[in-house]
Amino acid sequence: MIYGSGHEYLSAARKRVLLVGMSGLGKTWLSNLLRDTGNWFHYSVDFRIGTHYMGEYIADMFKREAMKLPLLRELLMSDSVYIASNITFNNLAPLSTYLGKPGDPARGGLPFAEYMKRQDQHREAEIAATLDTARFIERAEDIYGYRNFVCDTSGSICEVVNPHDAHDPVMTQLSATLLLVWIRGSDAHTAELVRRFDRAPKPMYYQPAFLHDMWEEYRTTYGKTEANCDPDHFVRWTYARALAHRQPRYAAMAEWGVTVTAEEVGLVRTPGDFDALIARAIDRRISGHI
Repeated sequence: MIYGSGHEYLSAARKRVLLVGMSGLGKTWLSNLLRDTGNWFHYSVDFRIGTHYMGEYIADMFKREAMKLPLLRELLMSDSVYIASNITFNNLAPLSTYLGKPGDPARGGLPFAEYMKRQDQHREAEIAATLDTARFIERAEDIYGYRNFVCDTSGSICEVVNPHDAHDPVMTQLSATLLLVWIRGSDAHTAELVRRFDRAPKPMYYQPAFLHDMWEEYRTTYGKTEANCDPDHFVRWTYARALAHRQPRYAAMAEWGVTVTAEEVGLVRTPGDFDALIARAIDRRISGHI
């Protein structure tokens, strides 16, 4: 860890923190809280993915749809309109829409091969955007004067790193430049995430082997072909299994840093509360009471 004790963190001239955990447990909420003080730079990996690395893919998807309409086609062909996504830290809908869901095209599904192609694009983008963190730490201070830095990682970071490999390029770079903080959810939080996802299913990134296994198991279980698979039902069914798949991967990542609970995060009201929480987590880790 880059801080040897809670006191060392609290007294550090530069606080650098990487938040890791399932989407919905508070990573972006904490990052917004810190950014709003004016003393922290907020780096969102998902925002970087959707704007810098996959922005062109997303815009091209919109353009393909626009080209189906005669009026918009004419305007596009004459360079009379400009089409782009409007991704923000708190609204990643264009990226989710691009990733899509496999299944029946009449219900918004993609061919599985195209779905996996977009998943692979996301994997490459996520690795690149995560590795950009170190450069943005330097940029944040050099250009804007921010000494404190919080990285709001994608919920799928555990799918693109190997925390069991001491030489994993992403994990080694991150652990050398920031304090990794895993926000661990309880069984109650997991159940709530499943309920939330069930109400509004969204596309996500998963490891290829896991997705292939889920795709085969789902179609066998429900007797579905690619053409008549309900895309929303498939992603709901997969998500519940993904939570169990990801938990041990997050736990292994936490060995590179510290752990806080979602309940502890829920008590944070100020940046001072956040700093105190991180200091306690560091001291817990050093004492062996993770």
